[in-house]
Amino acid sequence: MSPHVITEDILEPEAMNADNIAGDTIPPSETWYEANQRYLAAALSALRARLEAALHTPSSPTAETTSAQAEEALLDPAAWSFSQPPALEQLCSAFELSAFERGILLLAAGAEMDSRLAALFASADSSRRPLPTLSLALTLLPAVHWSALSPSRALRRWQLIHLLPADTLIASAFRPDERILHFLAGVSGVDERLHHLLRPIATPDPVPLSYTDIAARVVAVWTHAARYQASSSGAPQLPLIELCGPIPEANRAVAAAAADALNLRLYALSPSYLPSTSGNETGLLMRLLEREAILSGLALLLESDVLPAAAEAPSGAAIESLLESLTTPLFLSARQPRPTLTRSRAVFYTTSPTRAEQTTLWRSALKSAPAGPQTGSQEISAAIDTLVGQFNLAPTAIRSAAEHAYAAFPHGAPSPVSLATGLWDACRIEARPRLEGLAQRIEPAATWDDLVLPARERDQLQHLALHVRHRTRVYDDWGFAGRSARGLGISALFAGPSGTGKTTAAEVLALELRLDLVRIDLSQVISKYIGETEKNLGRIFDAAEQGAVVLLFDEADALFGKRTEIKDSHDRYANIEVSYLLQRMEAYRGLAILTTNRRSALDQAFLRRLRFVVEFPFPDAAQRAEIWRRVFPARTPLKDLNFEKLARLRVAGGNIHNIAMAAAFLAADAAEPVRMEHLLSAARTEFAKLEIPLNDTEVAGWI
Repeated sequence: MSPHVITEDILEPEAMNADNIAGDTIPPSETWYEANQRYLAAALSALRARLEAALHTPSSPTAETTSAQAEEALLDPAAWSFSQPPALEQLCSAFELSAFERGILLLAAGAEMDSRLAALFASADSSRRPLPTLSLALTLLPAVHWSALSPSRALRRWQLIHLLPADTLIASAFRPDERILHFLAGVSGVDERLHHLLRPIATPDPVPLSYTDIAARVVAVWTHAARYQASSSGAPQLPLIELCGPIPEANRAVAAAAADALNLRLYALSPSYLPSTSGNETGLLMRLLEREAILSGLALLLESDVLPAAAEAPSGAAIESLLESLTTPLFLSARQPRPTLTRSRAVFYTTSPTRAEQTTLWRSALKSAPAGPQTGSQEISAAIDTLVGQFNLAPTAIRSAAEHAYAAFPHGAPSPVSLATGLWDACRIEARPRLEGLAQRIEPAATWDDLVLPARERDQLQHLALHVRHRTRVYDDWGFAGRSARGLGISALFAGPSGTGKTTAAEVLALELRLDLVRIDLSQVISKYIGETEKNLGRIFDAAEQGAVVLLFDEADALFGKRTEIKDSHDRYANIEVSYLLQRMEAYRGLAILTTNRRSALDQAFLRRLRFVVEFPFPDAAQRAEIWRRVFPARTPLKDLNFEKLARLRVAGGNIHNIAMAAAFLAADAAEPVRMEHLLSAARTEFAKLEIPLNDTEVAGWI
């Protein structure tokens, strides 16, 4: 149905001519909308003729004959040239309206669409209201039955009409619901009261084969259930489809593909806008959603990482009521199945597209983008292989990354190298995990030149980088991933005293690999409530699986300490947390770095599962001198600094950085280059902060 604006008397006057009601007068080129208008006009014309005859005010001497002819012609909608039934007949069929109920609905619509009918209603009512009353309907219409006025019958249950207050039921005037009026006129759209709740979901193009397979299974479940319910007396409620997986977009794509296969329109229903209680407001919402599903062929997707249970939040009861009772075709997108539900349901687990599917999606996205390098060229093929090897993106994210990469070159086609760089940066943004409250993203700036380490430890870090860089070739192309999912995680422990460069090394690796560095906030991860720590860890690893980040668990011994002998329930659950972490780190295909000042505090079983353990030793005098040489940026003015004397100060690199920066502020205040006296003053402040006495022999000869 095409959207059109309804104006006053839209169906008058020529369309109401009884001579035009025969189906064979409809032009072959007439659209469904135009034919529907003519059909509705004819129905209202017949109703008006009947009312005129009943009121003994015929508009012409042949009014009664015209009424009979019109009604006879309308008895067979098949005589009309419709591509699909007219809206009136669709509505009557969908809500199983009797002939009497159909007449009441037409009376209500006539008051809004036909000014002459409205005038007749006013003349028939003592209060001169231009609206029909139930008394008039009972007098005027054939096949009267009192049950049509019951709240349980379709007219009132589905709010097809609204009764206006009156002293008695029989004296009540009524008018059509606005959404129903638009539907009868052939105007498509969603009920205005649902606009803020619903968001249309389009089917991705193309849809990965793994998604269409799941969608086909969903279609089979609903088709079988519909056939069973049609042949039984069971409640007309399709099973709830639970789509479970760490990537909401995958669930969304599967739901859209299934809805499209069933010729349904998919809308996302936001939990944040649902009523806070399960009372009348929730009942009205359910009725409107179910009615809209009947009118529009609508399916709903309720998506949320964590939906509160009835006892957990004020809105939990409303959500539980919707999930249990809503008869609308309904998908629930979540990470895990909802254990409290009792209704019939089917659970399907989703993942990201396979590597081959992502390659196909990339080629399709780049082919549909503005003119640029050929997607079949060797350079672009290599770039796609690199992207698929590092990132694990859903279809929409792949298309978005391609569009953003091309948007960086508005004045011409990019070179393959420039496009590959732009695609990588766009993928980093698309895959950036959403871990509000659990992590902090650090923009890496440190380079290999900022690291002063012994050769062995430096080599270990470079080997760590190449493991990340070539993981796809070794795991997938060379078959190591096919043997076991365990042991694929690239994890490392950076152990050493504070300030020896552990966090700086993590920055160096992130910058080298062109990945985001995410520092996990352990104070937010660790929870005193049983099971919450595992949930938080699960959120972190699930979000990071798209491959765009290096996870940094700073001072990790607070979380990953030794498993203890079980003495009470707290010890048992603490051990479960450690075991859960071991499992996730072994399966995580990205890079996770743990740092600790006390290696001895970590569980040995945990250490055995780490691929790299890098010791960050306290720097010796030669290393400290090198740190002093590198700590000042090239633009910092220096004068008469003696790095060998500075190296006698027994502090780690982090403290050297603090002293150098404090000295720079002192020099800036004095409008001088950084001198040894500024460094001496800054050193005394740093040692006082550490509550360590400054040895005079260490600073002898500085000034």
